[in-house]
Amino acid sequence: MLALTAVATCCVTVLAGCVGPQPSAVPANLNVAPTQVLSLELKATGVQIYRCAIAKDDASRFEWQFVAPEADLFDQGGQKIGWHYAGPSWESTDGSKVVGTVQAQNTGPDANAIMWLLLSAKSNSGTGIFGQTQSIQRLQTVGGKAPADGCNQTALGKEARVPYRAIYRFYSAKS
Repeated sequence: MLALTAVATCCVTVLAGCVGPQPSAVPANLNVAPTQVLSLELKATGVQIYRCAIAKDDASRFEWQFVAPEADLFDQGGQKIGWHYAGPSWESTDGSKVVGTVQAQNTGPDANAIMWLLLSAKSNSGTGIFGQTQSIQRLQTVGGKAPADGCNQTALGKEARVPYRAIYRFYSAKS
């Protein structure tokens, strides 16, 4: 009986591992307004770009400062449907675009990844998928943090392109 219990426990553990990682819950400070509904979820793959510069708070130090993201956006079927770049901006192949502004941040569960964010739309253009976006969440980030070292007098002005992945959720007004 003990052997059967051990085998059953082992099988349950193996099967649980087959399910794969479950998405982390969205922290309360990143929730969108109840007047909004999820309109689109995209996967982003790209880089976070940093430049070695003199520290803003201490002219005797150097630090990696964020410049911009540069990523491709993919739908659930893996089809590339747009780009994410400085602004921060998201632009679709259908010509629509949304520019956001950060409203809230959360460290998320991975200390080695860039922050999770809640952004509000600062401007929209076009009638396509981003035309009515009101809020954007950046979640489930992997990578993208500024390098821990390597920024010094010799590297001043040099860029670091750090790979990252994320899920972006776009919200529009409820009908």
